[in-house]
Amino acid sequence: MIELDALRSQAESCTACRLAETRTNVVFGVGRPDSTLMFVGEAPGRNEDLQGEPFVGAAGQLLNRLLAEVGIPRETVYIANVLKCRPPGNRDPQPDEIDACKGYLRQQIRLIRPRVVVTLGNFATKLLLNTTAGITRLRGTAYPWWLGSTLIPTFHPAAALRGGPRVLDQMREDFALMRRTLDSAAEAEPPPTPAPEPYQATLWG
Repeated sequence: MIELDALRSQAESCTACRLAETRTNVVFGVGRPDSTLMFVGEAPGRNEDLQGEPFVGAAGQLLNRLLAEVGIPRETVYIANVLKCRPPGNRDPQPDEIDACKGYLRQQIRLIRPRVVVTLGNFATKLLLNTTAGITRLRGTAYPWWLGSTLIPTFHPAAALRGGPRVLDQMREDFALMRRTLDSAAEAEPPPTPAPEPYQATLWG
């Protein structure tokens, strides 16, 4: 997709925040540009920064496994992060860094037009749902969202690696919900595109 490639080129030369000074690679996103399913994580980690691709470390391996369990190959989805550059030491993203980078994510979603968006962890969920509520409270539900899509929040795979079987079981529940939502969307007529409020004003600024 020409527009997505142009957006990638723009992101790869971005110097809008301090992370441009410490990154190895811009981690723009990977996957099918026409996918019906998109994942949005937090920010690249060390492996992602080195390889220039999101979710290639241990968290990415768990993501691949969870996808395989519901019969979805990784290469058929699109994966991106809120931030395109790694915060030093894998620290949390800062508000000004999110503000500087979120336009790229907005454009990715607008161009890909997925039927289902899955947010992985607190930062992606709070940004895309414009909420201060935490992931534990929000997960387990499919939310009608922007451009006629459905948003499903779940834990970041890294949280499941740290949190043990209970968190992993909840992620499996969310992935099952994701699969059912995708299947229902495939059977239905394409929904009309709603006006982007309230998300356009509150989400992207």
